[in-house]
Amino acid sequence: MLMNRPVVAGVDGSPSSLVAAEHAARAAALRRRPLHLVHGYLHPLGYGVPLNPYDLGLPAPTEESGKMLERTAAELADRWPGLAIEVRQVAGGPGASLIEESRRAELVVVGSRGLGGFAGLLLGSVGAQVAAHAHCPVLVVRPDEQPIPVDGPVVAGVDGSESAGLAAGYAADEAARRDVPLVLVHVGPPDGDRPVPEEVEESQAAYQAEAVRLLAKASAAVRADHPDLVVREHPVRAAGAAQGLIEASGAASMLAIGTRGRGGFTGLLLGSVSQTVVQHAHCPVLVAHPYDRAD
Repeated sequence: MLMNRPVVAGVDGSPSSLVAAEHAARAAALRRRPLHLVHGYLHPLGYGVPLNPYDLGLPAPTEESGKMLERTAAELADRWPGLAIEVRQVAGGPGASLIEESRRAELVVVGSRGLGGFAGLLLGSVGAQVAAHAHCPVLVVRPDEQPIPVDGPVVAGVDGSESAGLAAGYAADEAARRDVPLVLVHVGPPDGDRPVPEEVEESQAAYQAEAVRLLAKASAAVRADHPDLVVREHPVRAAGAAQGLIEASGAASMLAIGTRGRGGFTGLLLGSVSQTVVQHAHCPVLVAHPYDRAD
Protein backbone atom coordinates (compact mmCIF):
# COMPACT_ATOMS: atom_id res chain seq x y z
CA MET A 1 0.00 0.00 0.00
CA LEU A 2 2.83 2.41 0.84
CA MET A 3 5.34 1.21 -1.74
CA ASN A 4 5.07 4.22 -4.03
CA ARG A 5 4.71 6.92 -1.41
CA PRO A 6 7.51 9.53 -1.40
CA VAL A 7 9.17 11.33 1.47
CA VAL A 8 8.02 14.96 1.26
CA ALA A 9 9.91 17.99 2.56
CA GLY A 10 8.54 21.50 2.73
CA VAL A 11 11.16 23.93 1.43
CA ASP A 12 11.04 27.74 1.44
CA GLY A 13 14.75 28.58 1.40
CA SER A 14 14.97 29.24 5.14
CA PRO A 15 17.78 27.58 7.15
CA SER A 16 15.18 25.52 9.01
CA SER A 17 13.64 24.15 5.81
CA LEU A 18 17.05 23.35 4.30
CA VAL A 19 17.95 21.29 7.37
CA ALA A 20 14.56 19.59 7.03
CA ALA A 21 15.35 18.79 3.39
CA GLU A 22 18.63 17.15 4.45
CA HIS A 23 16.83 15.01 7.03
CA ALA A 24 14.21 14.14 4.41
CA ALA A 25 16.91 13.06 1.94
CA ARG A 26 18.41 10.71 4.51
CA ALA A 27 14.96 9.34 5.39
CA ALA A 28 14.18 8.75 1.71
CA ALA A 29 17.50 7.00 1.15
CA LEU A 30 16.96 4.72 4.17
CA ARG A 31 13.47 3.85 2.93
CA ARG A 32 14.50 3.59 -0.75
CA ARG A 33 11.79 6.08 -1.62
CA PRO A 34 11.84 9.16 -3.87
CA LEU A 35 12.18 12.59 -2.29
CA HIS A 36 9.71 15.34 -3.19
CA LEU A 37 10.69 18.92 -2.38
CA VAL A 38 7.53 21.02 -2.18
CA HIS A 39 7.13 24.79 -2.01
CA GLY A 40 3.63 26.07 -1.26
CA TYR A 41 2.87 29.60 -2.41
CA LEU A 42 -0.05 31.99 -2.38
CA HIS A 43 -1.08 34.86 -4.64
CA PRO A 44 0.77 38.01 -3.45
CA LEU A 45 -2.58 39.63 -2.62
CA GLY A 46 -3.95 36.54 -0.94
CA TYR A 47 -2.22 36.78 2.44
CA GLY A 48 -4.92 37.51 4.95
CA VAL A 49 -7.21 39.06 2.31
CA PRO A 50 -10.60 37.38 1.76
CA LEU A 51 -10.45 37.37 -2.02
CA ASN A 52 -11.99 34.91 -4.43
CA PRO A 53 -8.97 33.31 -6.16
CA TYR A 54 -10.95 33.00 -9.39
CA ASP A 55 -11.18 36.80 -9.55
CA LEU A 56 -7.39 36.94 -9.67
CA GLY A 57 -6.68 33.94 -11.81
CA LEU A 58 -4.54 31.00 -10.76
CA PRO A 59 -1.45 32.17 -8.85
CA ALA A 60 1.80 31.70 -10.72
CA PRO A 61 4.95 30.22 -9.16
CA THR A 62 7.86 32.63 -8.93
CA GLU A 63 11.11 32.20 -10.80
CA GLU A 64 13.07 32.87 -7.61
CA SER A 65 11.41 30.06 -5.65
CA GLY A 66 11.82 27.73 -8.62
CA LYS A 67 15.57 28.39 -8.65
CA MET A 68 15.71 27.86 -4.88
CA LEU A 69 14.07 24.44 -5.25
CA GLU A 70 16.35 23.41 -8.12
CA ARG A 71 19.43 24.53 -6.21
CA THR A 72 18.36 22.60 -3.11
CA ALA A 73 17.67 19.50 -5.20
CA ALA A 74 21.08 19.73 -6.90
CA GLU A 75 22.90 20.03 -3.57
CA LEU A 76 21.04 17.04 -2.14
CA ALA A 77 21.68 14.99 -5.28
CA ASP A 78 25.42 15.57 -4.82
CA ARG A 79 25.29 14.33 -1.23
CA TRP A 80 22.86 11.47 -1.87
CA PRO A 81 23.82 9.94 -5.24
CA GLY A 82 21.13 7.70 -6.68
CA LEU A 83 18.30 9.38 -4.77
CA ALA A 84 15.35 10.25 -7.02
CA ILE A 85 14.40 13.88 -6.32
CA GLU A 86 11.39 15.77 -7.67
CA VAL A 87 10.66 19.46 -7.10
CA ARG A 88 7.26 21.05 -7.25
CA GLN A 89 5.62 24.38 -6.53
CA VAL A 90 2.04 24.09 -5.31
CA ALA A 91 -0.56 26.88 -5.39
CA GLY A 92 -1.65 27.24 -1.78
CA GLY A 93 -0.46 28.10 1.68
CA PRO A 94 2.60 26.11 2.76
CA GLY A 95 0.82 24.42 5.67
CA ALA A 96 -2.27 23.47 3.70
CA SER A 97 -0.13 22.33 0.75
CA LEU A 98 1.97 19.99 2.90
CA ILE A 99 -1.09 18.59 4.66
CA GLU A 100 -2.59 17.77 1.26
CA GLU A 101 0.73 16.24 0.11
CA SER A 102 0.74 14.10 3.26
CA ARG A 103 -2.27 12.14 1.98
CA ARG A 104 0.06 10.47 -0.55
CA ALA A 105 3.34 10.57 1.41
CA GLU A 106 5.15 8.03 3.54
CA LEU A 107 6.69 10.80 5.66
CA VAL A 108 6.51 14.61 5.71
CA VAL A 109 9.51 16.52 7.04
CA VAL A 110 9.20 20.13 8.16
CA GLY A 111 11.49 22.68 9.74
CA SER A 112 10.47 24.28 12.98
CA ARG A 113 10.47 27.80 11.53
CA GLY A 114 10.26 29.04 7.97
CA LEU A 115 10.81 32.40 6.35
CA GLY A 116 9.24 35.19 8.33
CA GLY A 117 9.11 33.08 11.49
CA PHE A 118 9.49 34.92 14.78
CA ALA A 119 12.76 33.99 16.48
CA GLY A 120 10.98 33.65 19.82
CA LEU A 121 8.72 30.89 18.52
CA LEU A 122 10.37 27.48 18.60
CA LEU A 123 7.77 26.05 16.23
CA GLY A 124 6.35 28.21 13.47
CA SER A 125 2.75 28.17 12.32
CA VAL A 126 3.45 25.96 9.28
CA GLY A 127 5.30 23.33 11.33
CA ALA A 128 2.56 23.37 13.97
CA GLN A 129 -0.18 23.02 11.34
CA VAL A 130 1.46 20.06 9.64
CA ALA A 131 2.42 18.33 12.91
CA ALA A 132 -1.18 18.57 14.09
CA HIS A 133 -3.15 17.75 10.94
CA ALA A 134 -1.06 15.57 8.59
CA HIS A 135 -2.34 12.27 7.20
CA CYS A 136 0.99 10.45 7.68
CA PRO A 137 3.90 10.60 10.15
CA VAL A 138 5.60 14.00 10.43
CA LEU A 139 9.24 14.63 11.32
CA VAL A 140 9.92 18.07 12.84
CA VAL A 141 13.53 19.28 12.88
CA ARG A 142 15.26 22.47 13.98
CA PRO A 143 18.24 24.33 12.48
CA ASP A 144 20.42 23.73 15.56
CA GLU A 145 20.23 19.99 14.96
CA GLN A 146 23.15 19.91 12.52
CA PRO A 147 25.10 17.78 12.10
CA ILE A 148 22.36 15.17 11.80
CA PRO A 149 22.61 12.78 14.78
CA VAL A 150 22.90 9.23 13.49
CA ASP A 151 24.36 7.05 16.24
CA GLY A 152 21.98 7.72 19.11
CA PRO A 153 19.05 5.46 19.91
CA VAL A 154 15.49 6.10 18.77
CA VAL A 155 13.29 6.91 21.77
CA ALA A 156 9.52 6.43 22.03
CA GLY A 157 7.19 7.54 24.78
CA VAL A 158 4.93 4.81 26.20
CA ASP A 159 1.74 5.46 28.19
CA GLY A 160 -0.57 2.62 27.17
CA SER A 161 -2.58 4.71 24.72
CA GLU A 162 -3.28 3.66 21.14
CA SER A 163 -1.46 6.76 19.89
CA ALA A 164 1.68 5.92 21.88
CA GLY A 165 1.53 2.34 20.58
CA LEU A 166 1.55 3.65 17.04
CA ALA A 167 4.55 5.85 17.89
CA ALA A 168 6.44 2.88 19.35
CA GLY A 169 5.83 0.91 16.15
CA TYR A 170 7.13 3.72 13.94
CA ALA A 171 10.10 4.17 16.28
CA ALA A 172 10.95 0.47 16.03
CA ASP A 173 10.84 0.65 12.23
CA GLU A 174 13.15 3.67 12.31
CA ALA A 175 15.59 2.08 14.77
CA ALA A 176 15.77 -1.04 12.58
CA ARG A 177 16.53 1.08 9.49
CA ARG A 178 19.26 2.96 11.32
CA ASP A 179 20.62 -0.14 13.09
CA VAL A 180 20.44 1.57 16.49
CA PRO A 181 18.69 0.53 19.73
CA LEU A 182 15.09 1.44 20.54
CA VAL A 183 14.49 2.93 23.99
CA LEU A 184 10.93 2.79 25.32
CA VAL A 185 10.33 5.44 27.98
CA HIS A 186 7.49 5.61 30.49
CA VAL A 187 7.32 8.75 32.61
CA GLY A 188 5.97 8.57 36.14
CA PRO A 189 5.58 11.11 38.95
CA PRO A 190 8.68 12.38 40.76
CA ASP A 191 9.78 10.82 44.04
CA GLY A 192 8.57 12.39 47.24
CA ASP A 193 5.40 13.99 45.89
CA ARG A 194 3.36 12.77 48.88
CA PRO A 195 3.79 14.15 52.41
CA VAL A 196 3.03 10.86 54.22
CA PRO A 197 5.77 8.16 54.03
CA GLU A 198 3.27 5.30 53.67
CA GLU A 199 1.56 7.05 50.77
CA VAL A 200 4.93 7.70 49.15
CA GLU A 201 5.79 4.03 49.38
CA GLU A 202 2.41 2.97 47.98
CA SER A 203 2.66 5.51 45.17
CA GLN A 204 6.13 4.34 44.22
CA ALA A 205 5.06 0.69 44.21
CA ALA A 206 2.00 1.46 42.08
CA TYR A 207 4.05 3.47 39.60
CA GLN A 208 6.70 0.77 39.39
CA ALA A 209 4.14 -1.94 38.68
CA GLU A 210 2.34 0.14 36.05
CA ALA A 211 5.59 1.17 34.38
CA VAL A 212 6.83 -2.42 34.22
CA ARG A 213 3.50 -3.60 32.76
CA LEU A 214 3.23 -0.87 30.11
CA LEU A 215 6.87 -1.14 29.05
CA ALA A 216 6.74 -4.94 28.85
CA LYS A 217 3.58 -4.79 26.73
CA ALA A 218 5.07 -2.21 24.35
CA SER A 219 8.35 -4.11 24.16
CA ALA A 220 6.60 -7.38 23.29
CA ALA A 221 4.65 -5.65 20.52
CA VAL A 222 7.71 -4.19 18.80
CA ARG A 223 9.80 -7.35 19.24
CA ALA A 224 7.10 -9.32 17.43
CA ASP A 225 7.81 -7.30 14.29
CA HIS A 226 11.55 -6.78 14.91
CA PRO A 227 12.92 -9.82 16.76
CA ASP A 228 16.56 -8.78 16.22
CA LEU A 229 16.10 -5.20 17.41
CA VAL A 230 17.82 -4.15 20.64
CA VAL A 231 14.99 -2.83 22.82
CA ARG A 232 15.56 -1.15 26.18
CA GLU A 233 12.83 -0.37 28.70
CA HIS A 234 13.40 2.83 30.64
CA PRO A 235 11.02 3.99 33.40
CA VAL A 236 11.78 7.58 34.43
CA ARG A 237 10.38 10.04 36.95
CA ALA A 238 9.79 13.68 36.13
CA ALA A 239 7.53 16.60 36.97
CA GLY A 240 5.46 15.75 33.90
CA ALA A 241 5.37 13.48 30.87
CA ALA A 242 6.65 16.21 28.56
CA GLN A 243 9.60 17.03 30.82
CA GLY A 244 10.58 13.36 31.08
CA LEU A 245 10.48 12.85 27.31
CA ILE A 246 12.41 16.06 26.64
CA GLU A 247 15.14 14.91 29.02
CA ALA A 248 15.19 11.46 27.36
CA SER A 249 15.63 13.12 23.96
CA GLY A 250 19.04 14.52 24.91
CA ALA A 251 21.03 11.50 23.70
CA ALA A 252 18.59 10.36 21.00
CA SER A 253 18.79 10.54 17.23
CA MET A 254 14.98 10.72 17.09
CA LEU A 255 12.05 10.88 19.52
CA ALA A 256 8.70 9.38 18.47
CA ILE A 257 5.51 10.54 20.15
CA GLY A 258 1.81 9.98 19.76
CA THR A 259 -0.55 12.80 18.91
CA ARG A 260 -2.59 12.25 22.08
CA GLY A 261 -1.91 10.25 25.21
CA ARG A 262 -4.18 9.05 27.98
CA GLY A 263 -6.80 11.58 28.95
CA GLY A 264 -6.40 13.55 25.73
CA PHE A 265 -9.42 15.35 24.35
CA THR A 266 -10.53 13.70 21.12
CA GLY A 267 -11.10 17.09 19.49
CA LEU A 268 -7.43 18.00 19.84
CA LEU A 269 -5.29 16.52 17.09
CA LEU A 270 -2.09 17.28 19.01
CA GLY A 271 -2.26 17.06 22.80
CA SER A 272 -0.52 19.40 25.22
CA VAL A 273 2.28 16.95 26.04
CA SER A 274 2.97 16.33 22.34
CA GLN A 275 2.99 20.06 21.59
CA THR A 276 5.47 20.75 24.38
CA VAL A 277 7.76 17.90 23.32
CA VAL A 278 7.75 19.00 19.66
CA GLN A 279 8.63 22.54 20.79
CA HIS A 280 11.47 21.67 23.17
CA ALA A 281 13.01 18.25 22.37
CA HIS A 282 16.75 18.08 21.78
CA CYS A 283 16.47 15.92 18.65
CA PRO A 284 14.13 15.56 15.67
CA VAL A 285 10.61 14.56 16.73
CA LEU A 286 8.47 12.06 14.82
CA VAL A 287 4.75 12.75 15.33
CA ALA A 288 2.97 9.44 14.80
CA HIS A 289 -0.09 10.04 12.66
CA PRO A 290 -1.70 6.96 11.10
CA TYR A 291 -1.61 6.75 7.32
CA ASP A 292 -4.61 7.93 5.34
CA ARG A 293 -5.56 4.73 3.53
CA ALA A 294 -8.55 6.14 1.72
CA ASP A 295 -6.59 6.75 -1.49
